[in-house]
Amino acid sequence: MAVKKNPPRAFEAALAELEQVVGQLEQGELSLEEALQGFERGVALVRSCQHTLQDAEQKVEQLLERNGRLVAAPFVVAAD
Repeated sequence: MAVKKNPPRAFEAALAELEQVVGQLEQGELSLEEALQGFERGVALVRSCQHTLQDAEQKVEQLLERNGRLVAAPFVVAAD
């Protein structure tokens, strides 16, 4: 099964949607099919958020201290 890629989303929007999905699942009022779809969507959103956070972490790690000043080093995003 091919994994389709979605365009990048704002982290905050993905996190808000994830919270909404979790809330719906926690209510327990969805059919099994709807719950499975919600779970799949939630997993995709978690992965998206994790990827965004990992990229941010890499950017932070690339900050270098030179002569008491922080200087940002170039950041290259690896192709998936």
